[in-house]
Amino acid sequence: MNAKVEEGMEVIGADGVHVGTVDRVEGERIKLKKSDSYGRHEGHHHYIELGFVAGVEGDKVRLSANADIAVTLEEEASGKPVDL
Repeated sequence: MNAKVEEGMEVIGADGVHVGTVDRVEGERIKLKKSDSYGRHEGHHHYIELGFVAGVEGDKVRLSANADIAVTLEEEASGKPVDL
């Protein structure tokens, strides 16, 4: 990956569907903005491992999985999977 993941970039699945918005990169994970949390997980941050990033295209971070799969890859701050 040549380009850098930066705050405010849109995170999309391989299918181009919105997954979240980058709050910042923490270690080897992308921290998504709270505003992209839904349902009972609303109001706190979720994370996606940088290893799932296929590339950066302009102001978008494209993941290697489609959006419906990518949301199942999200983690809590502890590193545990999100319990959907």
